[in-house]
Amino acid sequence: MARLAPLSEEPISEEQDSRSAARRIQHSFHNWLKTHLPLLSNKKSDLKILLSVLGCPLSPLSVSPKNHLPRHVVASSAQYIIQQFRATTGCAKRGRTAKSMYASGRVWMEMVHEHGLGTPGAASKGHHRTGCFVVWQMVPDMWLVELAVSGHQISAGSDGKVAWRRTPWLGAHAARGGARPLRRALQGLDPETIAAVFSPAQHVGEKHIGDEECFVLELMVENSILSSWSDSTADIIKHRMVGLFSQRSGLLVRLEDSQLTRIQSPGAEAIYWETTISSSIDDYRRVDDLVVAHSGRSTVSLLRFGVGVKDQRVLTRMEERWTIDDVLFDVPGLSADCFIPPAEVQRSCCFYDDVRIQNVVID
Repeated sequence: MARLAPLSEEPISEEQDSRSAARRIQHSFHNWLKTHLPLLSNKKSDLKILLSVLGCPLSPLSVSPKNHLPRHVVASSAQYIIQQFRATTGCAKRGRTAKSMYASGRVWMEMVHEHGLGTPGAASKGHHRTGCFVVWQMVPDMWLVELAVSGHQISAGSDGKVAWRRTPWLGAHAARGGARPLRRALQGLDPETIAAVFSPAQHVGEKHIGDEECFVLELMVENSILSSWSDSTADIIKHRMVGLFSQRSGLLVRLEDSQLTRIQSPGAEAIYWETTISSSIDDYRRVDDLVVAHSGRSTVSLLRFGVGVKDQRVLTRMEERWTIDDVLFDVPGLSADCFIPPAEVQRSCCFYDDVRIQNVVID
């Protein structure tokens, strides 16, 4: 059984390689480029790039028991900022954790290509796309999202052990690095998960955003975690996530993260991808004693550079705007059975678990 491709938050093209296994091995790097870098092909892949990057991105870090704040003493300024966020959003007053959540909303997406940075007239706009999405979630790591845009539907989920994504053009794909929260939940939608993810962050300063003076909390992904995301073709060099919390209201008003990937085949020059996502978060409203953001805007820049890149530096920008129509906590009837991965992912996980067990026995 062939291994499922890892979940990628880089662009994914429509083309699939249906040649023999020997030919796939012979041309592995060429096929990786066709699969992950559709900017080298035509603009008909724009919608698939948008859905691949903006549709269902994950948080770079998981939620674990060690990520929760100490109950007694606030030991650092970062923890004090998170305590203020919990108090403002109602997490601290609620007295118990919401066991589940449902949300539905609408999205608007657009992409702009910019070839050769600094070249006048090099940018070209794509068509804007509209769609809708629904999210279900259970504490701590089970979630499911379905997104439909311009006739294309994708889905992604996590059963608490493995995260996955399914698209019409690539099927089901398991994620490297285990279960992680959905980034869409961190965009002001789930304050309890936001507090848990950012509780180990460092306070690195202040920044002015619009009319707000904000505290800046930074999370750097450790090298051991980055290694679990990498493979022989692509090496994840760094991933950084920043949360900007208003000094006035205590709310999260911006979420930023960036990832740098190095791609190189034997005998070829390295090509680098820098993916940066910045989300502004607005329209906080109270829902069932919790304060939840109901709108926002994300901008993405995909910067490709290296000796092997024809234009030296190629930049593609994307934008997403979203609004939340409905939010419900403690959803009646929602259970762990609702988050079972697709059969392809289950078979793949079982297969590799058996291989690992056999290797341990043999060793």
